[in-house]
Amino acid sequence: MKISKAEVLKVAHLARLDLSEAAIDTFAGQIGDILEYVETLNQVDTEGVAATSHAISLTNAFRDDVPGTHLERDAALENAPEPEDGCFRVPRVIE
Repeated sequence: MKISKAEVLKVAHLARLDLSEAAIDTFAGQIGDILEYVETLNQVDTEGVAATSHAISLTNAFRDDVPGTHLERDAALENAPEPEDGCFRVPRVIE
């Protein structure tokens, strides 16, 4: 499947890319090659193959939320560069 220069320019415009004339020709050829390969994949017999949304079947990668002991304030502030009144002192973000 061939892709025209106009289609490459449209995609480049949407991506806010400024392409040279040589780059447009290069990308048109490369994208055309990719689309031809995808067409060959469309010819593969997938009858009986279940549809998937992920490459591996992973239902939940999270652990159970188990309450534990908290870190004491002094231990949390131990490595703070500038603790102040039991809190972390950070630079002002909004002026």
